[in-house]
Amino acid sequence: MNMAISIPASYRGLTVTPPFHARFRRRFTPLATLSTPLNTSSSSRQAAVDWVEETASFFEADDRPIMLFDGVCNLCNGGVKFVSDNDSRRRIRYEALQSEAGRNLLRRSGRAPDDISSVVLVEKDRSYVKSEAALKIMEYINLPFPQLAFFLQFVPLFIRDFAYDNVANNRYALFGRSDSCEI
Repeated sequence: MNMAISIPASYRGLTVTPPFHARFRRRFTPLATLSTPLNTSSSSRQAAVDWVEETASFFEADDRPIMLFDGVCNLCNGGVKFVSDNDSRRRIRYEALQSEAGRNLLRRSGRAPDDISSVVLVEKDRSYVKSEAALKIMEYINLPFPQLAFFLQFVPLFIRDFAYDNVANNRYALFGRSDSCEI
């Protein structure tokens, strides 16, 4: 964007700088772009499954949310045990991300079926990931965790997810892993 400024002859030595905020304008570039599939055969059409409809049976008889967790992660197994011990009203169900049901629920949540990088809480109408899932799980369990979740929601999401990602990315190194799901 070019701007023309006419300056009287008496002010020729004057330099004009743009406002402070205009000098640091960021240019955003997309990290990924969407493209149309190359192959439109029947096998690629199967990938366009409506996973909400496909997994609706999980919520027909039981509308409790489902907590998806990494079944071989010791931290995740400990988290599930902690939530189970503090969920006296049994308001949450559990499923390993590696199971077939877990993979289908991941697809329902808009995530890759092999993505085991985050805990996911799947409700009938919505899914939560990373720190949002942890806070939502805290709302379902016994006191004082719903109150703690209330106050933690005021921490900005990018800070909560930064902390979550740092723990999640190092969970095997810090807490180890097991050969199979212990739950």
